[in-house]
This record gives sequence, structure tokens and C-alpha cells, in this order.
Amino acid sequence: MLKVAIIGLGDVSFIHRKAIEESAVAELVAVCDINPTKHELYRDIPFYTQIDDLLRKQSLDVVHICLPHDLHVPVAKQVINKGIAVFLEKPVALNYKEACHLYEETARLNARVGVCFQNRYNETVKVLKEKLASNDYGKLVAIKGLVAWGRPLSYYTSKPWRGMMARAGGGTIINQAIHTYDLMQYIAGDIVDVKASLSNITDYPIEVEDTAVAQINFSDGVHGFAMSTNAYAANSSVECQVILERGKFTIKDYQLYETTDQGKVCIAEDKVSTKSKSYYGPSHQEAIEAFIKRY
Repeated sequence: MLKVAIIGLGDVSFIHRKAIEESAVAELVAVCDINPTKHELYRDIPFYTQIDDLLRKQSLDVVHICLPHDLHVPVAKQVINKGIAVFLEKPVALNYKEACHLYEETARLNARVGVCFQNRYNETVKVLKEKLASNDYGKLVAIKGLVAWGRPLSYYTSKPWRGMMARAGGGTIINQAIHTYDLMQYIAGDIVDVKASLSNITDYPIEVEDTAVAQINFSDGVHGFAMSTNAYAANSSVECQVILERGKFTIKDYQLYETTDQGKVCIAEDKVSTKSKSYYGPSHQEAIEAFIKRY
């Protein structure tokens, strides 16, 4: 059994805990958070408030990092320098330059670092990728990603780092809509250039953007359009649509639709997750399990 620890016991950490505990090849042996009251949530597991103590006292194979964005790279470097693999919550880093530094360190140490983009494992995405690979529909022409979510002011005041550029690295792009942007690139390939507009239309006293609109040009001439916002009144269903020479597919409401001459037909549906917030998607377990099994 692989010995696994979690560093950072915020909102998303319990999904990691559940996935590890349900794994047939991994065991959660320790957790770490600077807030000692979090120990109440993990009474049956060794608890640490200092990362140095955790890494010194525990023999670990994998560490899951679920910390604020600015701590991702420094803590990941600290862990891989101990010869321990890292499974990192998104985003990988605050910015591109910082991500490159982590990549270089990972390559130097021949270490293993995985990033949690769990929606790649959704059934709708798997089936869409199969349809595109079949070549039955011709070349990919265009791709669209839409994310209309809502975040109240309390979302930022309860955890101020979320609204700070130096700690979050951005707003809707790097925090909420990052999974949709990841799927767009996963489907359409390399990005050639981007023209975008960022704004804060909620007028919250935050440094990060709450709304973004972008035109994205991918390799092979694929045209992309993306829009994301935290200014809506609720968390509306994410939409991802692809247009091919001879077909159109749309992921919405956790279903994949093919548009035909007879109208829209549902051809795949994501599993329903009762273990987490619906907008997290149902595939954390599969993503984490896939990383563990590659150890």
C-alpha cells in the first residue's frame, strides 16, 4: 500500500481524502494544516501543523497538496526534494514562469508531479474524444467554452487570499473556469495566440478579475471562444461545444449531445456524484486513482 498524506485541509481536501480512503492501493497516513482546529476533522489520522514535521516523521510515497495557489510550487518543491511524489490541486502555479520552475525541478529530480484536472475523466469528455478520434466527422473547426457562475462577496472576505493577485494569481480564469479552459486545450490542441478582455463587473474590492472573454487560436486553424464569470446569480451549467466539418457536439448539464438533422441527441452522461459540490464534477476519484496506479 502506498502511504499518502494531504497538506492543506480546505474545501476540496475532503474529496481527496475520500478518494484515497476508497483506493485499493493507497492509505491515508497523515494530514497537515496550520490551523490546529482542523484536527477535529481527522481525529483518527496523525495530524501536523508544520510541513517539516510531517516530512521528517512520516515515511510517505505521495503527498496531495490542497493549499492556496501561492503555496503550490514552493511546497511541491519541498516535497519532491524529499523523494516523494506530488498530486497537486489546480492551478499548478501562480503563473507560467513559476510553473516552468517547478517543471525544471521535477525534471532535475526525475520526480513525479500530477495536477488535478479531473474533468478529463468525465464520461462525456471520454466519448467526445472518441468521436473526434474516429475521423467520421472531419476536422475540428471551432470550440467554445462558457462558464457562468456566481460568487458572493463573502466568498472573498471569508478567505481573503482568493481576491489577492499575489496569492491567487487571478480570478475566474485560474480558479473557477480553469477546468473548462483545460478541456478546450485538451480537445483542440496547442494554443497559437490569445486575445482577451478581463474585467471586474461585480465591483467587489478584489484585485483579481471576475469576468473574462477570450478569442483563442489553436494549431491547425481551430478557432476558440471562451467566456467565464463569477458575476452570475448562481452556478449555471458549464458548456463546451465543438464544431467539426461534418458534425457538432455539446457538453451541457453533464450530458454530451450530438446535433443531427433530427435535432439534439444525448449520447453520453456523466456519473452523478453525491460526495461533493456538483460543479466539481464526478471524476476526482478516477483522476486520483489513475495517478496512484502510475506510481
